[in-house]
Amino acid sequence: MNWDQIEGNWKQFKGQAQAKWGDLTDDELQRAKGNRQEMAGIIQEKYGKTREEAEREVDAWASTL
Repeated sequence: MNWDQIEGNWKQFKGQAQAKWGDLTDDELQRAKGNRQEMAGIIQEKYGKTREEAEREVDAWASTL
């Protein structure tokens, strides 16, 4: 699924993101609003990953949707 679709239907995908990254708060997920760069940044910060690791993780998650 592409990021435009995810961003446009974020309310539907937010729960799946919460299941994948259980430490993310509702506020953080709301801040991301399905934006790839924002999601990667939040995951990078929250989980102590490099930017590249976080982007790969976010892209892998999106490909499963």
